[in-house]
Amino acid sequence: MRFTCGKALFFLLLTLVWMPLPAYALDSVVFNVAGPDDDLEDALKGASLVLAAQDDADKDTRDVFADALAEYGQLVQTLYANGYYSGVVKVRVDGREAAQIPVFEVPQAIGMIEVSVNPGKQFRFGNARAAPLAPNTDMPDEFRAGEVAKSVTVQQAADAAVLGWRQAGHAKVDLSGQKITANHANAQLSATLNVAPGPKVRFGTLRQTTESAVRSDRIARIAGFPAGQVFSPDELETVAKRLRRTGAFSSVTLTEAETLGAGNTMDIGLALVDEEPRRFGVGAELASLEGLKLSAFWMHRNMFGGAERLRIDGEISGIAGQHGGVDYRLGVRLDQPATFGPDTNAFVFGSLAYEDEPGYISRSANLGAGIKRIFSDTLEAEFGAALLYSETTDILGDRRFVLFTLPTSLTWDRRNDKLDATRGTYLKAEVIPFISLDNGGTGGWAYGDGRAYRGFGAEDRFVLAGRVQVGSVFAGNVGDIPPDYLFYSGGGGTVRGQPYQSLGLDVGGGEITGGQSFVSLSAELRAQITDKIGVVGFVDAGHVAAGSLFDGQGNWHTGGGIGVRYKTPIGPLRLDVAGPISGDTSDGVQIYLGIGQAF
Repeated sequence: MRFTCGKALFFLLLTLVWMPLPAYALDSVVFNVAGPDDDLEDALKGASLVLAAQDDADKDTRDVFADALAEYGQLVQTLYANGYYSGVVKVRVDGREAAQIPVFEVPQAIGMIEVSVNPGKQFRFGNARAAPLAPNTDMPDEFRAGEVAKSVTVQQAADAAVLGWRQAGHAKVDLSGQKITANHANAQLSATLNVAPGPKVRFGTLRQTTESAVRSDRIARIAGFPAGQVFSPDELETVAKRLRRTGAFSSVTLTEAETLGAGNTMDIGLALVDEEPRRFGVGAELASLEGLKLSAFWMHRNMFGGAERLRIDGEISGIAGQHGGVDYRLGVRLDQPATFGPDTNAFVFGSLAYEDEPGYISRSANLGAGIKRIFSDTLEAEFGAALLYSETTDILGDRRFVLFTLPTSLTWDRRNDKLDATRGTYLKAEVIPFISLDNGGTGGWAYGDGRAYRGFGAEDRFVLAGRVQVGSVFAGNVGDIPPDYLFYSGGGGTVRGQPYQSLGLDVGGGEITGGQSFVSLSAELRAQITDKIGVVGFVDAGHVAAGSLFDGQGNWHTGGGIGVRYKTPIGPLRLDVAGPISGDTSDGVQIYLGIGQAF
C-alpha cells in the first residue's frame, strides 16, 4: 500500500478531530463577593480551592467535592487575615449547600459550584497590647488601636515580641497567654499577648550529631561557635553561614536543646549532610569577531578532610577569531577556610598563560599565596603576595619581566542574583603594587568595577542596569610596565559592537599598544516579555588614554545594539547583536552569544 503525503495529512487531521480533550470534573464556577473591596476579592479568589480545581483536569468528582468542603475554612481564614471577622461564606454544589451534603453521598457529577462571600464589616483594633517587651523590640506599626485588625498582624506582633526577647538573650521565651475578643457590634478586635521571657541564656557546647567526611576539629574551627557568650539568634545563624559557605555541606541544621544546663547554658546540636566532594563545569561564549571561548573547571570541596577547596580552571579563547590569536590559560587555587579565625581563610594559587592579543604576545607564570577576610554576607577582601614571570613581544621588542606583586582586592556585592540581578549594587576594587626583581623598578596597577541595578514595574519586569569600569597603571619607567598590564577597549567585556581590544594607542604601521588609563561605560534597559524570554537594549562606550590617571592623548569609541535573553536553570542564555556608533575601530554588525547577563 502506497502512503502518500495527501493521505498522511488526512489521517493527521482525523486524529486531531477525534483526539479526546481534557475531561474536567467541574463545568463552571460562580464566585461572588459582596462589597466594594477589590483587594479583598482578589485575595479570596487567589485563595479559592474551587477556582483552582476548575482548570485542573487531573481532579475527579470526589476531589472537587473535597475542595468544596475545604473552601469554607480557606475563605474564612483569608477573611480573618484581612480583618473581617463576621463574614458569611456559602458554597453550593449544583444548588445544594456543600456542608449539608453527606460525605457518603458524593454526587456522581458536578455541573456548577457557586461560592458567595459576604465579608461584613472590617474590624479595627480596640486594644492591642503585648507585654512585657524587651528593650528596643520592633513591633509592627499596625498593631495598635484604630488600625485594621488583621489576624496576620496579631501573629506578627507575637513573633516580634518573642524575637525581641531572644535577641536579648532569652532563648526560652514563650507566649504564655493570649486573649482575643471580637466585638461585633462595634466591629472591634481586642488582642492582649502575655510574654514569659524566661532566664537569660548563654551558649553551652556545640554537639555534632551526624557523621561527616570533614574532620570534627576543622568543623569546630570553621563554625567559630561562641561558647559561654550570651545567646543570640544572629550568632547562631552566623555559625550556620560559616559552615555553608565552605561548600562542603549540602545541609546545615542547628537545633537548640529543649532544657537548659547548669548556669542557664544551652547546648546546640549540629546536623550536617556532606555535599558531593567533586564538581566540574564547562562554559562557552561566541562572538563573531572575537571567536569562540571554551572554559572548564574541576573542583574538590574537601581535599584533605578539612573542607579545603581545590579548583582547577582552564580556558581557550580566540578560536577562529579575526583579531589576535588563540589564548590559553590554566589556573589552580587551594583555599583553606578558618585558617586565622572563622572568618579569615588562606589560599595559594598558580597560573600559566599564553596570550596572543592584538597589541602583544605574552607567556607568563604566576605563583602566590594570600588571605581572604569575610566581613559580612556582602563584603570581603583579599590580600596576597606573588611572583610573576613573563616573556613578552610587542612594539618594544622581546622583553622579560620578573615581578614581585601584592595583589589586593575589596568586593562589595549587594545584588539579589549574581547571574541575573534586578536590584542592588556591585563594587570591586583591585590594586597590584609591583617591584621588578630585575632592575628594581616599581609601579602599580589599579582597576575598579561598579554596577547598579534598578527594577521597576510589576515584579521588576523592567530593569535599568549600568556599569562603570576604570583602570590605571603607573611606573617610574614606562618600560617597566608589562604589556598585559596596559588597557585596551572593545569586545564583549567593554564595548560591544567594536572588535576585541581594537581601541588602544596608535603607534603607526597599523600597530597599537595599550594605554595606561581606561574607562568603560555601559547602560542596559532590560524588559521581560514572558516568563522565559526577555529583550535588552544597550549602549557601551570606552576610552583609552596614554598616561596614568588619564594624562596625555586619548580616544573614545562607542557601540550599541539589542539582545534577547532566555531564562535557563543556570542563568539567562544571552544573544546580543551590536554595531559601532562612533569611533574608527570598526564597521559592521557583531554577534555575541553566552550564558548570564553581559554584566
